[in-house]
Amino acid sequence: MPELPETETIARDLHGAVGGAVIGATSVPRPDVLREVTAVEFAERTTGAQIGRVWRRAKSVILDLSTEDRLVVTPRFTGALLIELAVSTAETRAETRAETRAETRAETRAETRAETRAETRAETRAETRAETRAETRAGEPTPTSADYTAIHWQLTDGRTLRYRDVRRLGTVALMSPDRFERWTAALGPEPLDPALTAERFSGIVRVSSRAVKSILMDQRRMAGIGNIYANEALWRAKIRPTRRGTALSRAAATTLLAEIRAVLTESIALRGTSFRDYRDAFGGRGGFVARLAVYGRAGEPCTRCGAVLRSTHAIEGRSTVFCPACQR
Repeated sequence: MPELPETETIARDLHGAVGGAVIGATSVPRPDVLREVTAVEFAERTTGAQIGRVWRRAKSVILDLSTEDRLVVTPRFTGALLIELAVSTAETRAETRAETRAETRAETRAETRAETRAETRAETRAETRAETRAETRAGEPTPTSADYTAIHWQLTDGRTLRYRDVRRLGTVALMSPDRFERWTAALGPEPLDPALTAERFSGIVRVSSRAVKSILMDQRRMAGIGNIYANEALWRAKIRPTRRGTALSRAAATTLLAEIRAVLTESIALRGTSFRDYRDAFGGRGGFVARLAVYGRAGEPCTRCGAVLRSTHAIEGRSTVFCPACQR
């Protein structure tokens, strides 16, 4: 599930790619991903709007619109916001001419070498390959990709922005200014916000008797941290995930905040963590997976002390991996 680094990467990509673009048309082939509005209202309120700032809040990507509405996209497990570049008509015509010439030459050679049946098979294969290449160059999705498109925004400059979601567990909400303020007010502070001081962070985690990992993942207390980075930050801070918040000292809380910020910043620099589904706005994978110290490594040696990493699902049913020797 995309967490803070992944959604931050998507937001930065989209801000640079579509900030200032105008939505010429909106279609919603899979309206079950929508929240707050119907498909008809969604299309009416977004068509003609200019996209302003694209940014992140918690694990969601926010697109500010010129209408003062905000698009709030929460990808969850398999959702992706993808920008597709336009191909000019001249380029398309040139590619078509080149393909036609190549096909003609291939057919001539085939006629010389083979009988009619062999020629037919060669032509069929060549045409299939040419069609596939043409579709790929034109930026058109494969039939499978098209099936997964839940929302399609056609931009007036010829490009396309899609929200694609294989399992459709993610959501796309269109919020008025008042509704957005209520939504964001219910979330906790951002861990990378300089306004979050060590004292304030200590007050958040040390007043709760819940497991410290649960506190970090509670979006009402701390926005944007999920299972991956809670595991990683606690390992770096040498804090066992099951420790109660009330058992942390001020010094331990200060160290934990520093390690949270370090791991999130490093992951953003590497464009997030990709295991299977997460992709950035251009379809690329994140590179932080090679830096993971504990997440997904149960049964392997701790890179710090050599002890075997353990896994448990005792904390809210989520996979928790920790070192029994150096996390206390």
